[in-house]
Amino acid sequence: MSGYKGKVLIAAPVHAVLLEGLKQAGYECIMQEKITQAIAFELIRDCIGVVTSTRLQLNKELLDAAPGLRWIGRMGSGMEVIDLQYAAEKGIKCFSSPEGNCNAVAEHAIGMLLSLTKRIVWSHNEVMDGLWKRDENRGMELEGKTIGIIGFGHTGRALAKKLQAFDMNILVYDKYERSDIPSYVSCCNDLEAIYQDADIISFHVPLQEDTRHYFNDNFITNMRKVFILLNTSRGIVVNTKALLKGLKSGKVKGACLDVFEEEPLERMSGEIRGILEDMIKRPEVIITPHIAGYSKEALYKMSAVILKKVIEAGE
Repeated sequence: MSGYKGKVLIAAPVHAVLLEGLKQAGYECIMQEKITQAIAFELIRDCIGVVTSTRLQLNKELLDAAPGLRWIGRMGSGMEVIDLQYAAEKGIKCFSSPEGNCNAVAEHAIGMLLSLTKRIVWSHNEVMDGLWKRDENRGMELEGKTIGIIGFGHTGRALAKKLQAFDMNILVYDKYERSDIPSYVSCCNDLEAIYQDADIISFHVPLQEDTRHYFNDNFITNMRKVFILLNTSRGIVVNTKALLKGLKSGKVKGACLDVFEEEPLERMSGEIRGILEDMIKRPEVIITPHIAGYSKEALYKMSAVILKKVIEAGE
């Protein structure tokens, strides 16, 4: 075991591989999975590291409460929970772990898409109610369809790799320049080709100012075909009012949502809760409770990625 380095606040569920690795590296781990912002102010004061998911907002005030903080590890990819600019000014290194849960998210997105297009969930529930409807539950094949993947980082890339087996046309758009583009996708310089040809849209973007309500009334209007929406990125990327309007008009013929504009249920405003209640009654909508990247394997892989990055950074 290395010499004592200091305390690390573990403010998220993690795999034992991370705890054991940090201890071997000389860290003392303070476990507080169900942390609140108020409790964090007390526990973080003498910590040199933090491992978090979505429970904490590592804003200026919380970062200032930890004068000795040297690094932050994020279980997952959403770095919007950290004031990255202020952290950089204070010399705090920030590590994310999208490599750890991208496969889980990609598999979940495909599972939702298949469940929707084959009407698996809806017809299963009908059978449970004693109904046996075949013509009404005729499915749609993915072969030959065009999907537009918006955001081609770890998760968008993982989804595209799996979708090639379905013989789909895969269009990808990312505002950042990406290298090593696989031969089975077509890169788009803007959204025009996706607007023109896509039967399915899947979002894999981070939460930033320019991705808030990325999917809105204008996006729907620009789409030439009726289409299916998948969102496994961040809930606020999709304007839920616009989505509901699109579903009612028929322009959006289906939606698979693992994330919602406000979550969890107990934190939803009355308006958003009403939209959710409307959507879950629709056979063309599938909603899961933000579990796409929450597999058992992803917990291990994200933990291992954070440990590796912390150790390699010499922290």
